[in-house]
Amino acid sequence: MIKRILVTGGAGFLGSHLCERLVELGHDVICLDNFFTSQKSNITHLLGRTNFDLIRHDVTLPFWLEVDEIYNLACPAAPGHYQFNPIKTLKTSVMGAINVLGMARRCRAKVLQASTSEVYGDPEVHPQREDYRGSVNPIGPRACYDEGKRAAEALFMDYHRVNRINIRIVRIFNTYGPRMHPFDGRVVSNFIRQALQGEDITLFGNGQQTRSFCYRDDLIDGMIRMMEGPDDFIGPVNLGNPDEFTVRELAELVLQLTGSTSKIIHEPLPADDPTRRRPDIGLALAKLGWQPTISLREGLQKTIEWFRNIDLTHYRPPTPNY
Repeated sequence: MIKRILVTGGAGFLGSHLCERLVELGHDVICLDNFFTSQKSNITHLLGRTNFDLIRHDVTLPFWLEVDEIYNLACPAAPGHYQFNPIKTLKTSVMGAINVLGMARRCRAKVLQASTSEVYGDPEVHPQREDYRGSVNPIGPRACYDEGKRAAEALFMDYHRVNRINIRIVRIFNTYGPRMHPFDGRVVSNFIRQALQGEDITLFGNGQQTRSFCYRDDLIDGMIRMMEGPDDFIGPVNLGNPDEFTVRELAELVLQLTGSTSKIIHEPLPADDPTRRRPDIGLALAKLGWQPTISLREGLQKTIEWFRNIDLTHYRPPTPNY
């Protein structure tokens, strides 16, 4: 069945790939974005498609559309972006959730919240399962994102319990791939950009902190499976790659794949930066039949090739948008 689907934050890194996949599946797709941190170039190739529409709008302000499904991805998702304007970030998570849930209630739409592994904070349980409640600093420099997403999850659950809204919640772990913003502050984009430009690779801390890196195609597949899954499974569910690497291992692999002669230098670890991060995806495998299929080496090769062919001067930093 052809559905009318709204993707908030649809011009961002993951949002643009989700829009692209849904358009190819034949659905009528509406991309809503205020371009606070995203790039119009991410969705330019879709503008001529008859089943794709773009609306420039801020999700913190009310909007009214008639849709069957909503993917709520609107929120700066990288430290370099969400710390640029922390108040805006928190407003986007909370007020954005209220607005999409209100619209879903009015038109009885199914709605998916893109939450994050950051709700686990600097975890004391490893790997992280969905029933772990996390260790988050509510007044730290990352709280605008961490607590905003936790509040959004609470809103989704309350709208589900009180108003019987058909919801889904996914917790996204580190994801990478083509269309990442080169200056977003993520470790993958930082390392690739620095390596290709012959700059020093900036490693924060001793490099032994761990992350799990999921390629964008696997992640998009997981999100769509969750949306199309059974109505009695609303989540939250972890979506991420359970293969765990130290940040130093990532840096060394990027140097190897790029052939760069850049040196690795060390800087102090930022406040509240998690020391370990790896998803337990047993629930996603059992309920959705989902698990990643693309290795870190394969995904990095595709991402590096994309970085080689972009013009860095076309990527602007986030701009104030209140």
